[in-house]
Parts: sequence; C-alpha cells; structure tokens
Amino acid sequence: MHPMLLVLYACISFVPSANGKTVSGLFRSETARENIGQYITKFLFHGENGLIYCRVEDVQTAIEKEARLILFREQSWLNLLEGYDNLSCLEHLTNAQISITLTEEEHNHTMSQLQFPQTWYLMYVDRYTCQEGDITGVLKDTAFEIKMFNPDSAGNPLDHFSAEEAGLHDFYFLLILAYFVATCIYAQPLWQTIRKGGPMHTVLKVLTIALLLQAASAFLNYAHMARYSRDGIGAPLMGSLAEFCDMVSQIQMLYMLLSLCMGWTIGRSRKSQSKPLQWDTSPASTAIALSGVITQGALLLWEQFEDAEHHSYHTHGSMAGLFLIVLRITIALFLASILYQIITAERSTLKRDFYLSFAKGCFLWFLAHPALVVFSVVFSDYRREKIITIGVILCQSISVVILYRLFLSRSLYWEVSSLSSVTLPLTMSSGHRGRYYS
Repeated sequence: MHPMLLVLYACISFVPSANGKTVSGLFRSETARENIGQYITKFLFHGENGLIYCRVEDVQTAIEKEARLILFREQSWLNLLEGYDNLSCLEHLTNAQISITLTEEEHNHTMSQLQFPQTWYLMYVDRYTCQEGDITGVLKDTAFEIKMFNPDSAGNPLDHFSAEEAGLHDFYFLLILAYFVATCIYAQPLWQTIRKGGPMHTVLKVLTIALLLQAASAFLNYAHMARYSRDGIGAPLMGSLAEFCDMVSQIQMLYMLLSLCMGWTIGRSRKSQSKPLQWDTSPASTAIALSGVITQGALLLWEQFEDAEHHSYHTHGSMAGLFLIVLRITIALFLASILYQIITAERSTLKRDFYLSFAKGCFLWFLAHPALVVFSVVFSDYRREKIITIGVILCQSISVVILYRLFLSRSLYWEVSSLSSVTLPLTMSSGHRGRYYS
C-alpha cells in the first residue's frame, strides 16, 4: 500500500487551497468584460452589522474606470446563471442587490440586519464591462484586498467565519481535548498490548494508525481554523494535509474491514477453524480489498479536484460525491451479505456475538456519511456542512471504539489467542465478561 499512499500524497499536493475570507488580487477589466463581471468570492452573512472592507491601492485608476463592487443574494445569483442567455449585460448588473462605488482607498460597507443567514456573491465591474466594440489603450489592473466579517458574540464585526463554518473551530478544540484525555488513559496499555503480538496484532496496528490519522486531521483543521479566525486566510497547506490524513484513514479502514470479512469467508472453506477470528488474508481477499481501496481513493481525489472550496466532509453535491455515497452503501451491503452468511453458519454464541459487534462497527463506519447527507436535507443549507462534519467524525470515532472493545476485550481476546491481561484497555464490564465465562 505504500506506493499508493505516495501517489495520493503527490496528487493532494496539487489540490487547490481553500478560499479564505480575506481575498487579495487584481481587479481586471478584461476579465470583468469577458465574464460580465469578475467573480471575487462568496460569504454567508448572519445577524446584524456584517461588514465588507475593501482597500484599493490605485484609487485614481479605479475612479477613471468607474469601478464598483456588486453583490447578489444566492437566489438572484442562481436565477442569473440559469437565465444567462436571456439577459443583456446591463440587465445582469442591474439585478445586483448592493453596489459599492470604489472612490476612496478604503471602503467599509455595513450589511443591513438579516433575519436569517444569507449567502452573498461578490463581483467586480467597471464602465468597460458592458462596453461593446474594441477598447483603445491599455487597461491598467488595480490591486485590492477585501475582508468580510460577521458579528462576534459581542455584536462587533470581527468574525472571519462564514455562517456555515461557525462553531467548527470550537468543535475541533473539544475533539482534540478528547483525544488528549484518551491518549493519557489508554496509550501505555495499548502499546503494551500491541507489543505482545498475537493474531490480532495487525488489526490493532491498523486501528491505531487510523485513529492517529483522524487525530492528526483534527489537529491540522484546528490549527488552520485558529489562524483563519485571526486573518481570514488560515493555513491552506494545513487544510490540505488534514484532508490527506482523513483520506488515508478512510482507505486504511476500508482495506482492513474488507480484508477481514473476505479472509474469514474464504478461510472457512479451505482450512480448519482453530483460529477463525484472526486476520486470514489470501490472494482473493487481498485483490477484492485493493479493488475497493483503489476505487474509493480515485473517487476521493476526483471529489477534491471538483471542490473549489476544499472543505472536509463535503455535502456531496458533485458527481464524484454521489458516486462515493453509492460506493459506501454498496460496500455496506456487500459486508452485510458476507457477515450474514458467517453468522447464520456459526453455532457458537460467543463467535456470533463477535461477528454481530463487528458488523455494528462496520455499518457505523460506512453508513454514517450517507445517512447524515440524507438527514441534513431537512436543515438549512448553512447548517448542512456542520451537521455532516461533526456527525461523521463522532460516528466514525464510535465505530473505532466498538472495534477496539471487540478486539481487546479479555473474553474475546482469550477466545482467539488464549491470552488474557488485566492491563488491556477498553475491556468489557465484569458482568459482561461473566456471561461469556460462565
């Protein structure tokens, strides 16, 4: 799997960075003329006293061009895109809800009070945008910097986060705190267990690496958002690395779960069941697992390239995202059919409980994202990304805990390897153990 991970890392390096809410660049008349306005960015304002700050370096050139910033509400923007061919250039511009004339070096425009969060699209236009015929002379570009703010908890326009991002910074902080506490409690006994080896050694290593990658992704996202809260730009490289860590974690878990299920199924028909619950790989199980990994990896990369905003846990509006949902549901159904065959053929109550618990962890991992995407439809657009992001992280963390408990519990661990230790973390309660030992 190492060559594939190197390819993924090389590909993710070329993924475009996230668009921050501090935007700098050049106002270009040629671009505005070709596209009936130069698109700058979008921002989801909420509450009262939202602010747009614009600084222009060459004010004289901006005045000569009659430069303006225009803003469209989301519905007006979508209507314009749908009816683009039926509108003239001037009709396109006059449909803007807000127009800001750039006649000074610095401009501050306060948004009116909003009853609910609204997405606004920002564009640059000037007197050449709708001019027909050739333009004489050279049109000088104008450097700019634009910042957009929402009101903070005190009502002051100092918050760089758009409404759909608000609260994620605090969530990642709490998540990192939870990872830190869990590490302090379970790191040493878990490390001792992994060092002992045994039939569950590979599974425990993969689970631990996947969990460390999830923790790294959370930390990188937190660091990116901490800086983003100060300057509206953040650290796009950290955001890309967070995406990369999450992708590798997803791929590792998929490979492990598919390999386990296929290994158990094929192993039952070709040798004795002295150790039926260990990871029993074969060329066939490895080939099926790698096929699923390659397919998911390709779809994840496709989705990253399609997503201009580059957020984690996308709402799956793109074609690649829809294929990812279908793939996860298909894998869940495939695993369900395999586990059903194993469970119905198994006579041991202990082993059936093992496979049932394993199935819960698998389904929670694969179906959390599709289920949350469907569930989020009933909420407003600006809440969907937060619901999906927070929900998927929590569900997949619970899935990993279920699998840890399964492979580290004293009764089941004793069943598959004849080893037992009071130092094993995440063991089942004494009452639960008694049911198996009695």
